[in-house]
Amino acid sequence: MNIDYLIKMANQIGAFFESQPDSAQASADLAKHIKNSWEPRMRQALLAHVADHQGDGLNDFVRQAIARHGQSLV
Repeated sequence: MNIDYLIKMANQIGAFFESQPDSAQASADLAKHIKNSWEPRMRQALLAHVADHQGDGLNDFVRQAIARHGQSLV
């Protein structure tokens, strides 16, 4: 699984959800989108990257959303 591609996709998705007016809801919606749209290996690779590399390359919104809702992605 190419983590650079997953980071790019997560950041693109994050840019969309970050534009929502309610940041707490946007954060939950981002996690829900990833949960529903990404296959388990993709989610596991992203979570491992956050755990092992502090989410290097992810924008702050995505990193914070994963910190808040990461357990729901398992």
